[in-house]
Amino acid sequence: MEEIKENTKGGVDLSKEYKMFNKKNLIILIFAGFFIASIFFVSSIETSYCCEKTKSNAWCQNTKQENCDANYQKAPTSCESTSYCRLGTCYDSQEGTCMENSPERVCNEEGGIWAEGKPDEIPQCKLGCCLIGDQAAFVTQTRCKKLSALYGLEINFRTDINNEIECIASATSEVKGACVFEKEFEKTCQFVTKKECSEMKSTTATTTETGGFLGLFSSKKNITTSISAETNFHEGYLCSSDELGANCGPTEQTACVEGKDEVYFKDSCGNIANIYDSSKINDKGYWNKVIGKTESCNSGKSNANSQTCGNCDYFLGSTCKAYKSSKDKKRPTYGDNICRDLSCEYEGKTYQHGETWCADSKGVKNNFPGSRYFRLVCYNSEVLVEPCADFRQETCIQDEINGFKTAACRVNKWQDCSSQTEKQDCENEDRRNCKWVEGDKIKCAPKFAPGFDFWNSEGDSQSICSSASATCTVKYEKGLAGGKKCVENCECIGQGWKDKQNQVCLSLGDCGSKTNFLGIQGYS
Repeated sequence: MEEIKENTKGGVDLSKEYKMFNKKNLIILIFAGFFIASIFFVSSIETSYCCEKTKSNAWCQNTKQENCDANYQKAPTSCESTSYCRLGTCYDSQEGTCMENSPERVCNEEGGIWAEGKPDEIPQCKLGCCLIGDQAAFVTQTRCKKLSALYGLEINFRTDINNEIECIASATSEVKGACVFEKEFEKTCQFVTKKECSEMKSTTATTTETGGFLGLFSSKKNITTSISAETNFHEGYLCSSDELGANCGPTEQTACVEGKDEVYFKDSCGNIANIYDSSKINDKGYWNKVIGKTESCNSGKSNANSQTCGNCDYFLGSTCKAYKSSKDKKRPTYGDNICRDLSCEYEGKTYQHGETWCADSKGVKNNFPGSRYFRLVCYNSEVLVEPCADFRQETCIQDEINGFKTAACRVNKWQDCSSQTEKQDCENEDRRNCKWVEGDKIKCAPKFAPGFDFWNSEGDSQSICSSASATCTVKYEKGLAGGKKCVENCECIGQGWKDKQNQVCLSLGDCGSKTNFLGIQGYS
């Protein structure tokens, strides 16, 4: 240490030179660092582009220029700085959905409506509680209507519910179960919804109290006592459940419930229980909890006229009705309700509930004057008659799928038949209902001859029918020995030509020589 000091005193300042060396190196290092950073910065600018769409079909991505789709915009900047990739909300007016942080171009490509801002700033994207049956969804009103159409159920859209948790809770309030409470100091029960159970109010009773020894020095006073109607809701339980200890028990009675197809058991308190099944009359487990339709007797079948099972199905041809000896074949084993058979008897044939078919009305096969097409419907064991348009302006068509008949009235497209000159055009079923008829004048005629008000001299019947009028001039030559011989249009002689021409007249509508739908021959 001493030696170092001496050397320092000798005039050589090592620390000064060391500082100078450090300064030079620092300048060099700073310059080198700046150079490297500059290279990196320049490189970043050269390789980072905002592609409106990439070749891999990704939208608004920061990537290399060669990855951009040439058919879309690109810029050497970040996507947040571009106009074509600015973010907003995309509203789908068909589905009723709103997509946040969606680029405008993407939204337009998908057929949406783009708006700048967040969903809660856009009126169409305002959310509410969509109640569908016993389900709930926190969606837009348009989406709620879409779900209603999808499931075929009525909806209740509530704008007063502002969050999803409250929305879902409001749906569960409609679930049913046993609501147990005390009434007149006895434990009883009602089978209701959770909401109805919670809304049951307390009752009050008034008692009179007498004070004093043996009442000699007494004073009477009325005391109003509130009897708490504390309720306990048991979701999915029946009031007849032994676990609940209520005064409701099984019975042999049944009932029909409005809006439901099935026959139901009733308990001793008048509550609805499970679907009627005679084999479960003494089964305590069947009177304990709610059992669904698919788990009940003969699920997936009509059960029409069944004495033992009340699992009716309207779409399969049965529904709950009060038993009537005049309509029902057998009396149910228990109760006074049965799955009524909804099929129909018509002209010796049985038709299923919901089947439709074309009536074989008088003269309609030959399109006689006065005839008309009819569609028949089997509905709730009754046959309903639905006439197609008069004057055979509509015809009835019928089809059958797996033995189930369906029919419909369809417009008779006969009006432009006579103007068709080619057989292919005439028989084009997509455009018209016509047929090709060989004759002297008319070649394309209605397949289903329409009716006219032919008695009206100012109507169209005269002009339409006259278009089928035909004249055939037959020429004869006199023989040398007397008599005559046909030499021209000999085929027109006799009834054959007349009948052929009359068929052309008949095919146009109520023209020519006809009998009407009652079988009476026409005149003139």
